[in-house]
Amino acid sequence: MNQVRVAFAIVLTCVAGTSCAADEIKLIQGEGLDGWKKPAGKWMNVGEVSKSTENEKLLSTKPGAGIIVNGADGRTPNLVSEAEFGDVELHAEWMVPKGSNSGVYFMGRYEVQVFDSFGVKEPHYSDAGGIYQRWDPKRGAGKEGYEGHAPKVNASKAPGEWQTYDVIFRAPRFDADGKKTENAKFIKVVHNGELVHENVEVTGPTRSGMWEFEPEKPAGPLMLQGDHGPVAFRNITIKKVDLSK
Repeated sequence: MNQVRVAFAIVLTCVAGTSCAADEIKLIQGEGLDGWKKPAGKWMNVGEVSKSTENEKLLSTKPGAGIIVNGADGRTPNLVSEAEFGDVELHAEWMVPKGSNSGVYFMGRYEVQVFDSFGVKEPHYSDAGGIYQRWDPKRGAGKEGYEGHAPKVNASKAPGEWQTYDVIFRAPRFDADGKKTENAKFIKVVHNGELVHENVEVTGPTRSGMWEFEPEKPAGPLMLQGDHGPVAFRNITIKKVDLSK
């Protein structure tokens, strides 16, 4: 079983959306939701998160800062960063309760799935660490979904435990006329220290992306899915890199 640890050296930290010329942006700072577009629905900044002792499908929180949660019931609009990115290295930590579902969308378009997949023996593209499928209703009934990529292994921890994603993502390339010349690519996706994807191309936006049926662009925001179930995130750091070579 391949195991890869992706290291991230902090060069400079600032809040996304400011004029700071940072090589690295930390998206969760202070007590508010600085760096994220408003309105932010029910998303809130808290100090502690754990599985609810009263309902295994919910999360419990305690006041403080440093962790963002999509409300008490886990049903609120997606959270979108103010800053936009192309090639990046991302580190994110997340927690879900039993049966919950979310996602991390690179450039608001290409999703790495967040899901309670603990104990799944044969993971699917819709399990944690999966690169979610594309969707086109023009393909006909039963054929709308295509190009999902299951993780190589299921690295999921139990509900209520913190999990990590370390991702190297390469944005699509365009010529001077705006025509796409290369697809976006997940160079590496590492889930809880285990390599689950390597050099996986995505030919277009994932289902439920921000611009699912519109032309792709060279940059876009980070989006956290907020309407599919309770989820918490902490220590989200994006390092801007150049993967042209």
